Amino acid sequence: MLDALMAGVYSSGVPISEVRRWGDTGIGCCEGLGGEVILLDGEAFECTADAAPRRMRDDEAVPFVDVCFFGENEVETLGRLGLDGVTEAVEARLLSRNLFHAIRIEGAFSRVRTRVTRRQEEPRPLGEVAAEQIETESADQSGVMIGFWMPRIYQGITIAGLHLHYLSDDRRVGGHVLDAATDEVALRISAFSEFSLRLPSDEDFLGTELTHGEDHRITAIEGGARRSSTND
Repeated sequence: MLDALMAGVYSSGVPISEVRRWGDTGIGCCEGLGGEVILLDGEAFECTADAAPRRMRDDEAVPFVDVCFFGENEVETLGRLGLDGVTEAVEARLLSRNLFHAIRIEGAFSRVRTRVTRRQEEPRPLGEVAAEQIETESADQSGVMIGFWMPRIYQGITIAGLHLHYLSDDRRVGGHVLDAATDEVALRISAFSEFSLRLPSDEDFLGTELTHGEDHRITAIEGGARRSSTND
């Protein structure tokens, strides 16, 4: 759960081989919060601060991931929009604000600003790690954004609102999306009415009582609930 990351509880993870059984599309974070993960067409990519994105091995693990089978969906074309405009376009097309939605946006971007975090040798709260994040801004690239729009009531289990990760087509840039501007992109959305939650069973997780008391910090770090006034 995201609240576990906020508390610095991420000493165990799920192997990519198992994640791939759960779906072909998703986002997550690397072991030790050492970067961002994007699952695209069944392939997992690790985006870190020290190297270009790379395909992950099946035996590598992730401490947090949202994943689904995306399915076949109608494609809509979006023109020049900033991230707020993209968010509005996504929210205008939600089947319901009470359902989970997987998002895929691909095409030409005039600008994308991403972040990754450095791997932690000792667990630290996500807020502290994010304060030292590495940001990259790219211009005039083609690529894909994968992510989810989640209902407000699940903040803390996951990230409420729109949360996107980016991977360039040339596989040189990737990470959590902080800001973006589109030229022309294709938008696809899948809605889901149920979800399965898997919790860790390691001593660190079992011995830490989690409380959802940092909603404002989740919003500041992840940016997922930027339009929460219409999502309560």
